[in-house]
Amino acid sequence: MKSITLKEKHRHKLPMGILSMALLPDGVELVAGCMDGVYLTSIDKSREPKLLYSHDNYVSSVVSLGGDMIVSAGYDGTARWFDLAEQKVTDSVKLHDFWSWDMTASPDGKHLASVTGQYLAGGYKYEPQEESEPSIRVVEVASKQIVHSLRHVPSVQSVAISPDNQFVAAGNLMGEVRIYRIADGELVSQWTTSDFTSWGIIKSHCYLGGIFAMQFSRDGEHLLLAGMGPMRDPMAGNGKQLWQKWDWQAAEPKMIDQTHEGDAGEGLMETLAVHPSGEMFAMGGRLRGGDWNVALFDMQTGDRMAILKLGFRATEATFTPDGKHLVIVGTQGQPSKPKPKGDGFPDFGRVEVFAIESEAT
Repeated sequence: MKSITLKEKHRHKLPMGILSMALLPDGVELVAGCMDGVYLTSIDKSREPKLLYSHDNYVSSVVSLGGDMIVSAGYDGTARWFDLAEQKVTDSVKLHDFWSWDMTASPDGKHLASVTGQYLAGGYKYEPQEESEPSIRVVEVASKQIVHSLRHVPSVQSVAISPDNQFVAAGNLMGEVRIYRIADGELVSQWTTSDFTSWGIIKSHCYLGGIFAMQFSRDGEHLLLAGMGPMRDPMAGNGKQLWQKWDWQAAEPKMIDQTHEGDAGEGLMETLAVHPSGEMFAMGGRLRGGDWNVALFDMQTGDRMAILKLGFRATEATFTPDGKHLVIVGTQGQPSKPKPKGDGFPDFGRVEVFAIESEAT
C-alpha cells in the first residue's frame, strides 16, 4: 500500500469556465474546451491562454489526435478539426441534431465517439422517450465519415473507448450501459444500475442524474462509472459521491466494487481519469457537502488514497503521460456582472496541477 500526497505545483485562470481539456503530446501544453471556444494554454503557466476558435455553443469535449491535430465537440452537435501548426479549422462534421454531451478518441487516434440525447418524458411514469436520432455516433478520423450510428436511451451523457481500440461504451440518465464492438457495430454487453439515477418526489417530478463519466481500466477488463447516488430531492445535489467498477465481459455484467462506506461526501461526480500505471484512478466533480471534490482511489482495492477540496467545480481531470502530475480543470462560479470600469467579466476558468508524491507504508 502506498501513501499518496498531492502537492499543488501550478494554478492559473482562463477567461471562461472550462468544461473539458486534453494534454498535447509534450505533456505541458493543454487545450481547454470552454463556454466560448477552445483555448491553448499550458499546465505550467509558460503560455498565456489564447482563444483558437469557437463553436456555435459551449464546447463540451476536446481531444488530441497526436501531432498538431485536435478535435472538439460541442452543444452545437458538431465536431471540428483544428490544425495547431496552420492555426485553422480544417474540417467540421455534423454529428447530432441535439448536443454532444461527451466525445472521446480511441487510443490509436483512428476513431471518435460522441453521444447525445434529450430527456423528454415518454409516458405517465416519466420514462424517457425513444431517441429521435441515434444516441451514439462513431467517426473514422481519416475519412471524417460517420461509420456507426448506434442506439441507446436518451439522454446519453458519457462515452469511453477501450484501450485496445475495439469497443465503445456509453452510459445514460437511467444508469444503462451499452457496449458496442467498433469493427461491426454489434452490441456485446448491456446492463442497468439504478444507483446513479434519482426520481424527484419533492420539487421535480422527473428523473435526474445518470452516469456522467466512464473509463476502462488499463487492461480493459473493467469499466469505471461515476455520478451521484440517488436522492429524494434531486435538485438539492446532495447524493453520495459515487463510482462503481464493473466486470463488463462476464456473461451477466457484475459490479465488483464501488465507493466505500465513509469515503465519500455529497456531490455530482463528473470526471474519471485512470493513472498511466493502471494502479489508481481519480474522480472529481462538484462539492455539496463533505471533505473533498477530487480524490484518488486504488484500482485494485478501491481504497481512497488522497483527497482535494478545491474551491471550484472540477469538470475534467487527467494525469500527465509520465504519471507524476494530476491536472484538474473547471469553473469557479459564473459571473453575472462585469468588473467595475467596464473591464469585462472576471476570469472564472480554473487550471490546477498537483504533483503526485508517494511512499511505501
